[in-house]
Amino acid sequence: MLPKSEYTSFVKNTAHSLGFDYCGIAKAERLDEEAKRLESWLNKGFHGKMNYMENYFDLRTDPTKLVPGAKSVITLLLNYFPSEQQNADVPQISKYAYGKDYHEVIKAKLKTFLSLLRENIGEINGRGFTDSAPVLERSWAVKSGLGWVGKNGNLITKNNGSFFFIATLITDLELEYDNPFVKDYCGTCTKCIDNCPTDAILPDKVIDGSKCISYFTIELKDMLIPDEMKAKFENKMFGCDICQDVCPWNRFSKPNNEIEFTPLNEVLNFSKNDWEELTEESFKIIFKKSPLKRSKFEGIKRNLKFLS
Repeated sequence: MLPKSEYTSFVKNTAHSLGFDYCGIAKAERLDEEAKRLESWLNKGFHGKMNYMENYFDLRTDPTKLVPGAKSVITLLLNYFPSEQQNADVPQISKYAYGKDYHEVIKAKLKTFLSLLRENIGEINGRGFTDSAPVLERSWAVKSGLGWVGKNGNLITKNNGSFFFIATLITDLELEYDNPFVKDYCGTCTKCIDNCPTDAILPDKVIDGSKCISYFTIELKDMLIPDEMKAKFENKMFGCDICQDVCPWNRFSKPNNEIEFTPLNEVLNFSKNDWEELTEESFKIIFKKSPLKRSKFEGIKRNLKFLS
């Protein structure tokens, strides 16, 4: 058996060879403090109608319940900041949804990652996740030294800001662990709080998910958006990037190198009229591999009507 240092080097080199921008490793253990915060957040109803957030509480806070015998949590970041952006006058779509659905892109990378580990290290037990299971990925990213959680609830890296997808690979392979990221570089800045049009960002890095524009335009399945949100969406049709766009740390964001995240022409250029004239058949063809399918055709039409 090789020393942990060689396994660790192989893991990090493999991560970069697969296109991940950052890789950090933490010891797999129960997240006691995070469990208390999550319980408080749920009790206050900040998850709105996202009832799935209440499920699998123990799995969210203990990686050994997701992967028996887990010893290491490998956290991976993949940049999604686009090289091109929408015109300001078209219905706005969150930058993460410009190209192919990241779930599919990252799932394929994680599958390859695990295969390479088994081929080169031996039979190990492991599972990869990206929004596909109850994993507190931002907490693990901080524990593995990749960045800090900003006042807007997003993980922020000091070198490249916050436009990253977070993926997690939990394994029973024992590795060398990175030091946690202990500093908070938000300082006295409150730009994300001040610029949130729905007041979803509360003090102490607490987000009222039930007030977030992303919640209303993606997660909420009701066919009516509450009237009190009228005129607050600032032309956001799918998701919202306001709290990231105003963050000073995102001046360091650089365009991603992932071909699968190349923006769809329709995302960049569809006018409000184009969206309104779009048929369900065309929607299913154009956005077959897009995150927009999460809202479905009816949800997109609902959002457009609300922006009128």
